[in-house]
Amino acid sequence: MTSVFRGPVFVVQDNIDTDQIIPAQYLNLIPTIPEEYEKLGSYALCGLPESLYSTRFVKEGQLDTDYPIVIAGKNFGCGSSREHAPVALGSAGTRIVLAEGFARIFFRNCVATGELYPCELEDRLCSVLKTGEVVSVDLDAGAVTVESTGKIYKIKPLGEVRPVVDSGGLFNYARKNGMIPA
Repeated sequence: MTSVFRGPVFVVQDNIDTDQIIPAQYLNLIPTIPEEYEKLGSYALCGLPESLYSTRFVKEGQLDTDYPIVIAGKNFGCGSSREHAPVALGSAGTRIVLAEGFARIFFRNCVATGELYPCELEDRLCSVLKTGEVVSVDLDAGAVTVESTGKIYKIKPLGEVRPVVDSGGLFNYARKNGMIPA
């Protein structure tokens, strides 16, 4: 399993709720059906107000995003406890969300589904970076490197939840470790 992720970032601010991550009208899509899983990703972050976010996370007519890394402020994933939120981001091709803080249920859904690495930042990168800037995230080193400046920012370690996300979620982790039959 890779511990380094590199790519352009999509930057959002504080209090991005699950309705902004995946609006309620798309919750009828069933992530266990491959075609619907793919379609779910095309709607990721489409609930963001266009007046604040002129760049679309997933371009019109596409299924995947150009942004494998999301940078956020405080309280990312607040609102309802829908598992569709991390699943939509993961389906779109995002692998990691770096935020100042997460809503507890969103963090837990990231781990349970294995779709995303939810990493807490020690600095307010959503005020430093702009959408499209390229970073490298090294989970083992606990570091985010901004490629244009070489500046390095710290992330908090994922600890005991990392192997669960590495395994692709709670059920895969349990199967892999003999907790439930394979």
